[in-house]
Amino acid sequence: MRHSVLSATPYGPRRIPSARCNVGAAGRVVRSARGGQTGEVTAGVQAAVAARVPGAAALGLLAPPSAVAVPAVLLADADWTSARLAALGARYASDDRRVLATVWWYSASSVLLTPVLAGLVTGRPLSARLADTSVALLAGGTPVAATSSAPGGDSAAELRDTLAEVVDVVAAAGGMRARPLWAIAADSLANRLLALGRALGEERRVTALAAPLAAAVGPPLPVPRYVDVAGVRFTRRVSCCLLYRLPPEPLCTSCPRRPAAEREVLLEDTAARMR
Repeated sequence: MRHSVLSATPYGPRRIPSARCNVGAAGRVVRSARGGQTGEVTAGVQAAVAARVPGAAALGLLAPPSAVAVPAVLLADADWTSARLAALGARYASDDRRVLATVWWYSASSVLLTPVLAGLVTGRPLSARLADTSVALLAGGTPVAATSSAPGGDSAAELRDTLAEVVDVVAAAGGMRARPLWAIAADSLANRLLALGRALGEERRVTALAAPLAAAVGPPLPVPRYVDVAGVRFTRRVSCCLLYRLPPEPLCTSCPRRPAAEREVLLEDTAARMR
């Protein structure tokens, strides 16, 4: 299924889609790109978390050497976000700002949430604050990893503030309501916990954290949901990434826009291939 596999973004087999620095290999410091805070921060706090998670790089906890790290506060910058949507529009030959904003946030939210969630599930809390986070971008601007440079405090409160800051900016850039973007954040939270749980071999324990964490964050974040199909757990999505609106991208396997019976058959097929 394209939305709940072990990847740094929610797009599945065909992968799409703070803070002074980022890291590549554990502990290696990467300087930030211009446009935000500068300097160097050791990545020891996140490196300790990444060391406990098999496949940490694929999950977006370690940045590839070719990536450029930018402060995550840029995700809440209107001009920077508008430029990112323009670049995405050029890539897909689309001027539909609502679709572009939605696709961008589906990718960015998945990456942004990974450090704090990995910290929670490994018992080493990491900060979810934008000011403590950097995001690693590939040459085309695709977010592939995020690094938190500080220990976590009140994770739910930090998540609430971070999501609110970024969602408001992305909604304005896309000329759209904020609520669909909050739904995307809920699915990203569910997907990331599911991926982390699979990596750790503790799927049930880790996914059980989703509902209480979302409840602690509070509205307008929906409560994440899961569904078990043929013995395999998937995210029961409450949002649509709208990627299908950017040809030649197909409708996602688990998309809530699919008829329920069709989605069930596709998930059963996916489950059979995953076992």
